[in-house]
Amino acid sequence: MATTEDTAKAIQQAEPVTAQQQRADEAQAQQQAPEAHSVPMTMIQALRSGLDVMMGRDDNVVVYGQDVGYFGGVFRVTEGLQAKYGKTRCFDAPISEGGIVGSAIGMAAYGLRPVVEIQFADYFYPATDQIVSEAARLRHRSNGDFTAPMTIRMPCGGGIYGGQTHSQSPEAFFTHVCGLRTVMPSNPYDAKGLLISSIECDDPVIFLEPKRLYNGPFDGHHDRPVVPWSRHELGMVPEDYYRVPLDSAVVFRPGKQVTVLAYGTMVWVAECAARESGIDAEVIDLRSIWPLDLETIVNSVKKTGRCVVVHEATRTSGFGAELVALVQEHCFWHLEAPIERVTGWDTPYPHAQEWAYFPGPARVGEALKRAVEG
Repeated sequence: MATTEDTAKAIQQAEPVTAQQQRADEAQAQQQAPEAHSVPMTMIQALRSGLDVMMGRDDNVVVYGQDVGYFGGVFRVTEGLQAKYGKTRCFDAPISEGGIVGSAIGMAAYGLRPVVEIQFADYFYPATDQIVSEAARLRHRSNGDFTAPMTIRMPCGGGIYGGQTHSQSPEAFFTHVCGLRTVMPSNPYDAKGLLISSIECDDPVIFLEPKRLYNGPFDGHHDRPVVPWSRHELGMVPEDYYRVPLDSAVVFRPGKQVTVLAYGTMVWVAECAARESGIDAEVIDLRSIWPLDLETIVNSVKKTGRCVVVHEATRTSGFGAELVALVQEHCFWHLEAPIERVTGWDTPYPHAQEWAYFPGPARVGEALKRAVEG
């Protein structure tokens, strides 16, 4: 007869749940009504729905930034919110990133929950002092007397031939700043749930939105048509309130031969590489870059014995270096091959060579083969 200890061991040795199963478990844990209605949404629509839900639930939620009000944002994420909630809840701001973030810190300390948009992640640098020296430290320097419940949305990454000033992936910068949370969704379902959790968080959250995923899942090849989100299960999004935890990764694609750690657009590139290479790779979608779900990562790498890290940002001092170090520290005796990294180049962002700069299925596939054969 099986004992409690035997049952626990069996659970630990069981195959990881799929992404769809884990998301279902999350929804159940949050007591989402089973009759909650889901509809197909793009990531843009899912983000807009998340803002709409939270603005309707909490009068303290305000949304603003460059062209965010009447125009609805350069990518139309905030379209219609000003008409619905008025100019005091959704409004435009001057072209001053320092002013946008600085004013949001004051609002947050006062009791509001501002959601501000930096039009492109490349534009955050003028607000660096406000983000690092003020927002990230407010809770700690005040011994908890004040908090900064604010969300900073930033479209990030390439895919629009935007060159050096519209295509950067600066996530590693934010993970180095104590007091910040940094997330990057890979699909509409997670985007809405993570945004709601970010708005409800009492700490400042950097919310990075991959532009290449706004209108459809990316199959890894720039010369292939993008599949509509409406054809993918992750494009089915509940219209009402739900949350996705800010510190939880998900097994996007179960596998046994090698673990791939990725986030944002690179989740889809990794999945495409695994499919086309024929390698049974387990793709982990980090979702929350920091805080990191180390448990999910370690469990996967200990099972496969191999690891490949993929991100779009430049290689040197990219967040992949931190992931490699953590895997080395926690999984050294389980590793069967060196850890691989597939990243962008260590160069200024190349406008004309954008698709060569990106890690694609071919480069990721080669790394998977090296890891498996090593």
